[in-house]
Amino acid sequence: MTTVTATATPLPPPPQGGETYRLALPNTASAAKVARDFVTSLLGVNRHRDLVDDARLCVTEVVTNAHRHTHTSLIRVHVTVNHEQATVSVADDKPWAFPVPTEPGAVCMGREQEGGRGLMLVDSLARAWGFTIYGGRSPRLKAVWFTLSEARGEVVGRWNQ
Repeated sequence: MTTVTATATPLPPPPQGGETYRLALPNTASAAKVARDFVTSLLGVNRHRDLVDDARLCVTEVVTNAHRHTHTSLIRVHVTVNHEQATVSVADDKPWAFPVPTEPGAVCMGREQEGGRGLMLVDSLARAWGFTIYGGRSPRLKAVWFTLSEARGEVVGRWNQ
């Protein structure tokens, strides 16, 4: 699932009863590892160990995209966890470098046909994913987010629609 919303709200709304964690990382080659370790530790503490492998892959892809395709000074990682699911959002300051569908089941970054193969991985592992552009008429930020849950069946709650 992909969605786009232009809004002043900073991130997708957290699931009811969720705990929220934030991490701001310098845009360096090690950002993906730091974000991956951060999310892994949160999922372990919140008893979502079954989501760790999928989360590590997805957060690595999204943070690496922010590192490679933007010159943002900070990559912001926002994680919301409740008893049913975890949502990870990664924000950068390049609102127009965003994932777009190219054909059913395929995704690429912007117009580059060779990019975005990792987002197909996010699409296959996440219960839901999308991106939000913030700042209305003068876009300032973009956040790519994904939700993981232990039950991968029917999508429950579609944010930013």
